[in-house]
Amino acid sequence: MSKQKKNVPEQHTAASSGLLKWIELLGNKLPHPFWMFVWISVFIVGLSAVAALLGLSAVDPGTGTEVAARNLLSGYGLRRFLEEMVTNFAYFAPFGLVLVMLMGVSVAEKGGLLPIALRTMAFAVPRKVVLPVIFIIGACGNIGSDAGVVIVPPIAALIFMQMGLHPIAGLIAGYAGATAGFTANFFIAGTDVLLAGISTDVAARIDPTMEISATANWYFMIVSTIMLGLGGAFVASRFTIPACRNLAIGDEGVKAFETKPELTALERKGLIYAGWSALAVVLVVLALLVPEGAPLRNQETGGIVPSPFLRGLVPILFFFFAIPGYVYGKITGSIKKPDDLLKLMEAGMKDLSGYIVLMLVVAQFINFFSWSRLDTILAINGAHFLEASGLTGPVMFTLFMIIVAFLNIFIGSGSAKWAIFAPIFIPMLAQLGYNPAFVQLMYRVGDSITNAVSPLYIYFPLLIGWVRKYDKNAGIGTILSLLIPYSAVLFVMWVVLLFVWYWLGLPIGVGEGIYL
Repeated sequence: MSKQKKNVPEQHTAASSGLLKWIELLGNKLPHPFWMFVWISVFIVGLSAVAALLGLSAVDPGTGTEVAARNLLSGYGLRRFLEEMVTNFAYFAPFGLVLVMLMGVSVAEKGGLLPIALRTMAFAVPRKVVLPVIFIIGACGNIGSDAGVVIVPPIAALIFMQMGLHPIAGLIAGYAGATAGFTANFFIAGTDVLLAGISTDVAARIDPTMEISATANWYFMIVSTIMLGLGGAFVASRFTIPACRNLAIGDEGVKAFETKPELTALERKGLIYAGWSALAVVLVVLALLVPEGAPLRNQETGGIVPSPFLRGLVPILFFFFAIPGYVYGKITGSIKKPDDLLKLMEAGMKDLSGYIVLMLVVAQFINFFSWSRLDTILAINGAHFLEASGLTGPVMFTLFMIIVAFLNIFIGSGSAKWAIFAPIFIPMLAQLGYNPAFVQLMYRVGDSITNAVSPLYIYFPLLIGWVRKYDKNAGIGTILSLLIPYSAVLFVMWVVLLFVWYWLGLPIGVGEGIYL
């Protein structure tokens, strides 16, 4: 008799080829992300000891102080780890954001509102319009800090499923749009204010009257948002959607929505009342935001950027989803008593159990990297390398953006990197006649484009959890092979757009040009 084969889970792969196929195969051999981050953390601790022993350091261009590598393989490192391990996890910035946001979304999704609303929209809007809109919404999601990264991918997955497409293709598209397009927007966001403040501080050392406003890159970013929508839709339709056909899909899959389903009378009534309740939430928010001196405005300047409205956008979105979701559930019967609301929120948290466990070690890794000061030293030396190259013009612009994009894989905070880069490159390029606002613009392109493909990005583990909800055997390599085309294509398009803007000498923002 022949031996019976063991029941080994099949490893599903996307329909990639060439280099992407190798990346997928090698990436899928990596251990579970939890263990991967454990070993990376151990490596960082060991590297910090070697760096400290060798006296590795760099001079912070902003303050002029020496930044020396700190040995974490020491009593200092042990004490700090034991004292702060719990707080690293409990106060990890994305943690509360993700939990609060998805509890509200869970009420709308598990109660039936989101699937019905998205299904109706998916069949009402031409497919050629849906794809660009997903990317544009993802890019504009950064007006609420990281809210776009949390909310757009799962909604994109639902939209794709209602269109008869693989939900993982929607997750990848939504995640790529929200991360690669993090700095693009139709509106002025917190990122504009934060980076402009650093740029102004550095530029004032050159000319005390020089000020970089939050609208300094606005014109370019508006066009960039449209470009990201078109480029992302191109990659999704030509690569992601066909590639995901090889991936498995559990339960009902996508076949249930190959034909347009009709709404029942109860579903139609639920949608109408949910729509009215959503409008009521919007009107209440506008009443608290629009009038002069409104409580959601900045109480010192009276403006909206920055303001309690933008800082509180996640809880506002929580109510925007939870209230209509509850109304729809009451109308259709999916929510019969108040306790049912809690069950829907709990169901959403169960889907996040793997993410919560993973965040325990991810939070430690990020703090280890910061405590060792290796992140700052890496960024400073990268900036000095580019400065020493002696390159100018488009070649230097491209190299600058590539170095920023490379460092962005390891250092997630855009403002922290800009605080290091700005004191070096703003004065250097100002001597060549370039506007600090233009230097900031180039930095923002490089700082955005590799967010999607960085396994160290704080939301990448969340994407893994979402993908494995639909295909439990999907590996990191498969996910990266689906994301890399977005970063590659969008980076080329962004560089071309930048050069066209440069050669035409167009204004990049309100009152700002390329040259001083």
